[in-house]
Amino acid sequence: MSIHSGIPFRRDRLSIFVDGNNMFYAQQKNGWFFDPRRVLSFFTEDPSVKLVNAFWYTGLKDTQDQRGFRDALISLGYTVRTKILKEYYDDISGKYSQKANLDIEIVVDMFNTVDQYDRVVLFSGDGDFERAIELLRSKSTHITVVSTEGMIARELRNATDRYIDLNDIRPAIEKQDFYSTEQTA
Repeated sequence: MSIHSGIPFRRDRLSIFVDGNNMFYAQQKNGWFFDPRRVLSFFTEDPSVKLVNAFWYTGLKDTQDQRGFRDALISLGYTVRTKILKEYYDDISGKYSQKANLDIEIVVDMFNTVDQYDRVVLFSGDGDFERAIELLRSKSTHITVVSTEGMIARELRNATDRYIDLNDIRPAIEKQDFYSTEQTA
């Protein structure tokens, strides 16, 4: 318990988990991108919330891929987990695709740090997280899932305590373009 304005209150300990690859495609679908710094600010603006962990998971083409972005995430306080992309061939379409499945890493981090938080914000629409979310909720953990319509699995949406569509919080988290493309005379 802490004292804030003379009134005792309990700080909610928060962990954020960002499925970077899943969110990349959600942001592409929406036509805008969020700012990782603004995400942290948005979810911690309430003084009763204490951020204890923020994790970002992403696939890489090689060890130097996204180096600047990963360094920026680390400087913001994110723990960055990576995996090299694997190439898969689809017999039906005849096309190759690349994927780095980090679902296991996300779930392992959720359960390895479960005693550190009371609330989770998961940025993903992947239905593979349904069972993990159910188990965390059975431990009285409040779960918020952030994704976008058309990219959120029904099972995940039903398993969570709260669902937030990215577009509903766009004004608070959208990456701001500070450079004007117009030239002034």
